[in-house]
Amino acid sequence: MARIRTIKPEAFESESLAECSVTATLTFFGLLTLADDTGRFRDHPAIIAGRLWALRAEHTPAHVARDLEELAAAGVICRYTGCDGRSYLHIVTWQRHQKIDRPSASRVPRCTGHQAEQKCGSCADGPCPTTRSDQVSTSPRRGLDHPVSPDSPSVPTRTAATAADKVSRVRPSSGTVSAHGEVAGQGRVVEGSAHPREGSSSGSRILDPGSVPRGREAPAPDTPPVTVSAKELVAEYVSGCARRPPEDFLAHLGRKIRVLLEERFEPETVRAALERLRAKGLHPSVLPSLVNEILNASPQHGTLAHASASGAGPWASTTPGYTPYLNPATPEPTTFGGSL
Repeated sequence: MARIRTIKPEAFESESLAECSVTATLTFFGLLTLADDTGRFRDHPAIIAGRLWALRAEHTPAHVARDLEELAAAGVICRYTGCDGRSYLHIVTWQRHQKIDRPSASRVPRCTGHQAEQKCGSCADGPCPTTRSDQVSTSPRRGLDHPVSPDSPSVPTRTAATAADKVSRVRPSSGTVSAHGEVAGQGRVVEGSAHPREGSSSGSRILDPGSVPRGREAPAPDTPPVTVSAKELVAEYVSGCARRPPEDFLAHLGRKIRVLLEERFEPETVRAALERLRAKGLHPSVLPSLVNEILNASPQHGTLAHASASGAGPWASTTPGYTPYLNPATPEPTTFGGSL
């Protein structure tokens, strides 16, 4: 977010800005409004061009990159690589010319060359993995501020880290000690290592406790797992008919089927009710009654196994009251015992 900044009158008399072109000077004044309260901002020519030169199509990100090179060569900005691996820049004379009453905490990594005493915005309260020696040796842009003579001997950057790796202590334990002086079950704890124990991830450190999980992390909604849609059941009903029913009939039937599926009735039960509906040629409004008949109706002989309709006990007859006369399957004997 752009901020209101101070531009002093002596800025137009600065010899450092006089070495830069007019567009580079305008880019520098624009960076004053883009930088945070510590003077830091992303070193990305495309982003800077979109924020400062949006209405000047002729000034492309390539021109902005050239402006940044001029400003860095003049020493008014410092371009560096943060602890998260991204490129950043900051105004070198920020603390001298910008007075902020209540500065906000920065979210941008610091420059270890000029802001070593300040807090790193990317690491928050944790230790920053970058050091001044690492920043000077690994950043290719630090040569603008600290030129190195080609005749000077190169100093290995891992000397301090190698010496620190040799300093280690062993935690005391009640276990046995090996021949090399190591305690069994205990590992060495190296102090002063140049490598951090945890990598620093880029991006905002503010967590959103109210975020709603998405995708597979989201809980399953409280809806029945419908495997068959109402449209498919209507299509099955139509396929079993001799001729296609009227559209008004099918629309009404589809609504009834959809309501039954939303009430968590099994598709097989609805399909059986549709078979009865088609066989009898009933109205779609009868479909819920047919579903209820399939689910709750029971055969008569099953319920009369232990009690009759009159409420008698198990000794009462369970046969229907009226039995039609049937001719016997075998003829009756016509003699006494079959012979006289």
